Amino acid sequence: MNMTTNTLRKLASIQRIKALEPIPNADAILKATVLGWQVVVKKGEFQVGDLCVYCEIDSLMPEKPEFEFLKGQNMRIRTLRLRGQVSQGICFPLEILPAEYRETQPLAEGLDVTEVLGISKYEAPIPTQLSGKVKGHFPSFIPKTDETRVQVLQEALSTLAGTRCYVAEKLDGSSASYYLEANEQSGVSELNACSRNLNLLEEPGNTLWQVARACQLEEKLKSQSRRLALQAELIGPGIQGNKYRLQKPELYFFNAFDIEAYAFLDHADFMALMQELDLKPVPILENDYLLEADIPRLVEKSIGVSVLNAQTRREGIVIRPLQEMRTLENTLGRVSFKAINPEFLLKYGE
Repeated sequence: MNMTTNTLRKLASIQRIKALEPIPNADAILKATVLGWQVVVKKGEFQVGDLCVYCEIDSLMPEKPEFEFLKGQNMRIRTLRLRGQVSQGICFPLEILPAEYRETQPLAEGLDVTEVLGISKYEAPIPTQLSGKVKGHFPSFIPKTDETRVQVLQEALSTLAGTRCYVAEKLDGSSASYYLEANEQSGVSELNACSRNLNLLEEPGNTLWQVARACQLEEKLKSQSRRLALQAELIGPGIQGNKYRLQKPELYFFNAFDIEAYAFLDHADFMALMQELDLKPVPILENDYLLEADIPRLVEKSIGVSVLNAQTRREGIVIRPLQEMRTLENTLGRVSFKAINPEFLLKYGE
């Protein structure tokens, strides 16, 4: 469950068909289980135990004849509902891989074939008011805000089952990260504002900066004895369709990162910091949840309406331990993952 590097995100990989189940009133298709995903496949194309090439949602497929059927979706794999069954991703026979590759590579379960197939990740366009002049790349000393999807984490969930966690609502906006850094000329600490991948210069009309100034983020960060980075979801007019029907842009914070210690604050410390600085945390749905090693149950848990607007389906949930944990296999990894609401994905064409 690695938020820091998100190494578990393989857009296309070789996976095994774990189960095949009938779909009511559907004679030509079946529900397949791959990893923790439910995928609709053609009847007779696979047997339980077969290896396949599984492509996740948000895969942007190359314009090749074998992917011609995706042109109507702009070559992007999305969540679909087929004969009442939610389907997330596409399973291809191994023959979709180039013959030379199949003949020279051991096709083992888990093998990443994203690059081999020429697949890239779909990225939503950045709203004009969130783009601007670039100051630099996202700083290397602060983890980016990616979260791993629960469907690829069965082994880790089994290991961590019973861990005391909290559950937060995942908001659908734009990622914002803020921190202080000394100006090279003056030596004075100044606020820096980053989108998901870039450090942006302050300019009139840039919403990322406007909301930071409105809530006095620079002064609040300077009031702390330690050097912190604060990460938030920016939502409101002009951002992802303003699903929450807000009157003005707002920041909802979900991370506080101690830069010198290279560690996230525990949940209780983070919430105390939010109260001290008078900043809004993302909505917390549960404060003491015992983690279940049941992917379908966790996906079901993601379904519901937003705390911010009962007329809006929530995007999903993020689950983290109350006490920060790092994964055993990667000391840079953070135990943190998301479950996305399939009803949200269907409604908004994701």
